[in-house]
Amino acid sequence: MNDLALLLTPEGRALLDEVRDTEPARELAVATRLRRDHPAELVSAALGQARLRQRAVAKFGAEDAGRMFFTPNGVEQSTRASVAAYRARRLTELGVTSVADLCCGIGGDAIALARAGIRVLAVDRDPLTAAAARANAEALGLAELIEVREADVTEVDTAGYDAVFADPARRGGRGRVFDPEAYSPPLSWAVETARRAPRAALKIAPGIPHEIVPAEAEAEWISDGGDVKEAVLWFGTGAPGAVRATLLPGPRTLLGRGLPDPAVRPVGRYLYEPDGAVIRAHLVAEVAEELGGGLLDATIAYVTADEPRPTPYATGYEITDRLPFNVKRLKALLREREVGTLTVKKRGSAVEPEELRRKVRPQGPNAATVFLTRVAGAPTMLIGQPLG
Repeated sequence: MNDLALLLTPEGRALLDEVRDTEPARELAVATRLRRDHPAELVSAALGQARLRQRAVAKFGAEDAGRMFFTPNGVEQSTRASVAAYRARRLTELGVTSVADLCCGIGGDAIALARAGIRVLAVDRDPLTAAAARANAEALGLAELIEVREADVTEVDTAGYDAVFADPARRGGRGRVFDPEAYSPPLSWAVETARRAPRAALKIAPGIPHEIVPAEAEAEWISDGGDVKEAVLWFGTGAPGAVRATLLPGPRTLLGRGLPDPAVRPVGRYLYEPDGAVIRAHLVAEVAEELGGGLLDATIAYVTADEPRPTPYATGYEITDRLPFNVKRLKALLREREVGTLTVKKRGSAVEPEELRRKVRPQGPNAATVFLTRVAGAPTMLIGQPLG
């Protein structure tokens, strides 16, 4: 708290501007110089905040990250701005004008909601985190729309708000928490809170088992740039039991249709790697139907087809070679093709990509992709090129 209070003073803000682009290798020299004119505690706080802002650029963009205030946990756990903006748009489309943001962290979601024109009550029980959220609302000119309250979210009355958004903490003292009932607060509390609200969105880990998704909720898995970021349980959308995968940027959304698992078929000329959100949402069957394809193996989410069909929900490759798993044969083939840039992908294989690269030592001007997988249960290597 003291560090943040120091940084919010005129001297602290000026020092933050001065050290904003400090490289890690220069920190000691910069700190030594600045301590001649500023208190050591303030210099340390400014350099620490500069590091956090640099890390936050990937989530918030350079402009916002350069004005916001972060805690180490806040950078790690906050929602990527593009994902928060997408979720805020969905809420506005549902007619939401006010949201109780529970477990608000440093305010990433509250910022997106306010920018969508939604009035926000942002609640967090940690004093430093709540102070950072308040400072961020002010720094970005959103203080009129965001009320930050330091409180236990389980004691907050959300009546009077159009919707509840909850992001229970999924990290404990020993790292990431995988049991939803070990979230803080537990997922069961968040679900009961959501059921009482006109609309609700619960941010959860993408690995949540499908069988524990409440029957009245819509489940959505979201990826950004190909990386799965989160799952969201939606309440009050009029689509209970629906499953969707949303890919950002876009957004592009694939809706589940309850299709049976795709059939296993022989390797075709093309292989498709579904987006991670599609896989997490268990919608590989929908993609396989769209591609006119089937699975290489009943337990692996690679789709094979005989024709190239563009789809935003999977990355396509033209397969040139199929080999049983054999490092020497692969090395000889890559040498013959003069492959120096080798992308290694794996599903259903215990071999590590870096280990394989070391063994085959690719050299040459050409590029290729090798898939380490199983075909009808047999360890197999498929070599190909991305579709243009």
